[in-house]
Amino acid sequence: MAAKKTAARKTVTKKRCPDCKDAGQISEGFQVGGRKKHDSPHKQEALCLTCLGSGEAPIA
Repeated sequence: MAAKKTAARKTVTKKRCPDCKDAGQISEGFQVGGRKKHDSPHKQEALCLTCLGSGEAPIA
């Protein structure tokens, strides 16, 4: 019988998301006001749309 060959495993290094830097969330500004919208000085947290919250760079 021939000896069994083991498959070589590829080591996958995780790449950081360029937008959120591994956090999965980004800070973004928002507008307030009824008809005359103006930017609020406050920020809100939002899900990173590039990596969808995983913190890893998308596979291109």
